[in-house]
Amino acid sequence: LVVATDTMQNHVLAHMRRRLTNQKHVFVHDVTNSFAQINLQGPNSRKLLQAITSCDVSNEEFPFRKAAEIDIGYGRALCTRITYVGELGYELFIPVEFAHLIYQNIIEVGEEFNLKHAGLRALGSLRMEKGYRDYGHDMDNTDTLLETGLGFTCDFKKSNGFIGMESVLMQKDQAKQQGGLLKRMAQVFLHKDAEPLLHHGEVLLRNGEAISEIRSASYGHTLGGAVGLTMLESKNKEPITKDFIKDGSWSIDVAGNVYPCKVSLRPLFDPKNEKIKL
Repeated sequence: LVVATDTMQNHVLAHMRRRLTNQKHVFVHDVTNSFAQINLQGPNSRKLLQAITSCDVSNEEFPFRKAAEIDIGYGRALCTRITYVGELGYELFIPVEFAHLIYQNIIEVGEEFNLKHAGLRALGSLRMEKGYRDYGHDMDNTDTLLETGLGFTCDFKKSNGFIGMESVLMQKDQAKQQGGLLKRMAQVFLHKDAEPLLHHGEVLLRNGEAISEIRSASYGHTLGGAVGLTMLESKNKEPITKDFIKDGSWSIDVAGNVYPCKVSLRPLFDPKNEKIKL
């Protein structure tokens, strides 16, 4: 099962089908209408899920990134322990005939765990604090895996490699020779309790000079201020490293007013991923 963001469904489907040949006994089907997705996210998500399934979802038996079919009441669902909000969480892919039944089960049991409904804006705020990327919004096909900070998704030891591996390795080698990448995604945070909000398109300044613009942003309720993502691009071939960030004086132009800000290559919220692996 390949899961794509809603705006990229046809893009992913076409991408996969273009690479199939008549000689390969492989078929790609769009099953979007066959499944409903419900996310259980937050510190109590494991307790809630365990209360509605007979399967063991403890950290030992159901670690981060595991996927397995589980029972929920009289229904079944594919459960993946993954998060897009930066907390312990699970995504449930439920056959549509079981969706209403399982949803009602979750709602009834969820009262005990202070369950709340959350929408796309809440998800957008939380994922921004964690620095999670959104293809088609924060990044597109003009950016590379390394520039967007997604090099960890590559398996360079895969027996047959992967499409584009040579290009990734070439850029990796080039970055090593020049001391770092010249283009790199970073998180931007207006200092705690700062009044302005960020949306996208605001100009980021380093030492008073424009270096990039905000690609996406939201208000971070946990961090306590506006937070966004930007693609830093070196103007003078200086590699974008931790020292490049530390040695710069950073500010952001919001509607003609300039405010100091913090720039980080690591997530500002839970940078060691401790919460999602509890």
